[in-house]
Amino acid sequence: MRTLHIDLAAEWRGGQEQVLLLLRGLRRCGHTVELVALGGAPLATRAAAEGFTVHSAMHWRAPTLARLHAALTVRRLLGGKPFDVVHAHEAHGLTAAWLARAHRRSRLVAARRVAFPLNSPGRYAAAQHVIAVSRSVGDVATAAGVEHVSVVHDGVEVPPPATGEERQRARKNWGAEADTILLGCVGFLSEEKGHAKLLAAMPKIREKHPNCRLLLAGEGPLSYALEDLAHVLGLGESAQFVGFVENLPEFYDALDIFVFPSLSEGLGTALLLAMAHGLPVVASARGGIPEAVKHGENGLLVRDPEPELLAGAVASLLGDPARARQLGAAGRRTVVQHFSAEQMVDNTIAVYEQVCRETPRS
Repeated sequence: MRTLHIDLAAEWRGGQEQVLLLLRGLRRCGHTVELVALGGAPLATRAAAEGFTVHSAMHWRAPTLARLHAALTVRRLLGGKPFDVVHAHEAHGLTAAWLARAHRRSRLVAARRVAFPLNSPGRYAAAQHVIAVSRSVGDVATAAGVEHVSVVHDGVEVPPPATGEERQRARKNWGAEADTILLGCVGFLSEEKGHAKLLAAMPKIREKHPNCRLLLAGEGPLSYALEDLAHVLGLGESAQFVGFVENLPEFYDALDIFVFPSLSEGLGTALLLAMAHGLPVVASARGGIPEAVKHGENGLLVRDPEPELLAGAVASLLGDPARARQLGAAGRRTVVQHFSAEQMVDNTIAVYEQVCRETPRS
């Protein structure tokens, strides 16, 4: 198959990680892939470095102009060599595909990754098929009137278990002493990710475990506000904002517990990666998260990411290290069995094959 992929995100988040994993998997399976992305954006840079054909849309300060330029790029590409499938991976990319009338010139597949209500389903209705990242997200799309929805869960690459030496080196890089307990969270610093709730839980956690430190990895619009909150809470060096982390495997290797307090989440690539690393996880029972984390089986869920509940769940793991290890091992098995990158690629190809058997939209 020849597939054209569109992603106009300016930052690197879980969705862009999934696009790159998909491109790699499609190429490995012998399919031809090309990408339309913002010039200079992390996805465009990384994909080009791996030898993929990348068509750069101009990275304007005005997002509307960027989408228009991307639409012209897509229209030009579809006017030349044929593509069996055009896959728009986020909302701006879908807008560009719609403006380019990709649904008239090829088979348009749209991704839906977020659990927010779908207030303007028109663009998704133009797609021949919608791929939802979780059943929860798929239900939201279906409730908004979108038809032809399939669920393809995110997938991640499962690393080999870290050796004791690798873990010790990783912890040393973050200044952790032998008795330091490192809690970690990876995510875009925005309101729906719930970082403020986690910060508010830290004083309660440290009452019983004063050797606990929190590492928050990621960037985003709430960066300064969250740092101010940490100062108001008197967390000092027990809460560290580490920004964008290039070497995420090493970051995960340093942690003792991963906490994912999202208020709204389609599924959570960062959460799946933590589970793949064998970390015990505490997460909120929001969106698609319960499709990966089963409370008491492969992690702990809190019904709401409130500070008291988060602190209680973390304390229960710290009070029972054997159980924490068992949950971490079960989480890793869950990812191997159900959320690997290979399964994500295979399931996406199955959707492509299905739409290619269907009559194109007129």
